[in-house]
Amino acid sequence: MSSRKVVELFYDVVSPYSWLGFEVMCRYRNLWNIDLKLRPAFLRGVMQGSGNKSPVAVLNKMHYMIHDLRRLAEYFDVPLQQPSDPEEVMFNKGSLAAMRFVAAVQQKGGDKKTEKVSRELWRRIWSEDKDITEPASLSEAAVKAGLTDGEIKEVLEMCTSKEIKEKLKSCTEEALKLGAFGFPMMVCHVDGKPEMFFGSDRFELMAHCIGEKWLGPNPDKAKL
Repeated sequence: MSSRKVVELFYDVVSPYSWLGFEVMCRYRNLWNIDLKLRPAFLRGVMQGSGNKSPVAVLNKMHYMIHDLRRLAEYFDVPLQQPSDPEEVMFNKGSLAAMRFVAAVQQKGGDKKTEKVSRELWRRIWSEDKDITEPASLSEAAVKAGLTDGEIKEVLEMCTSKEIKEKLKSCTEEALKLGAFGFPMMVCHVDGKPEMFFGSDRFELMAHCIGEKWLGPNPDKAKL
């Protein structure tokens, strides 16, 4: 078997498309010959740094996104539902506190705990229409992800540290250097070269580039 290829997944829990990409990559990480590396970053920083515009700035784009997400939730088998005020959630409240929290979880507990906490934060926004900006909200998500009270207290304290702020900033800047203009972004390292794929609709092409087979968004069902 050839050596395992590293695939980095850059994401932000405020992005519904990132949730779709996240779940697909988690489903394939043991099926494909890859090492999946989670790279939590700050979407607003990427949008500003790349000069990209949010869907709110383009009315037809916003309308399309709302309709598109309904179809994609069923196709990807992810319990994604529109929050009551997506503009408020995505562009007014934002995700800086949440992503610093995720970065702190990763610093303390590695990718396994990061995966669980990220998923619970996505559920809060995009399935349960709940807040992710307040410490109590972050704590509630972390409890559901299996963190202990002691771990949660420590991670919340870490969120305000210079180290965690720099960690999130550094990952965001790295995403921009790799060509990011939005999330999700997957970076596959093939023969020493980074290949960047944007969005939740490039998995078939990505599979081709790394010499793997795409079996649809839910490979376990495809095997039946």
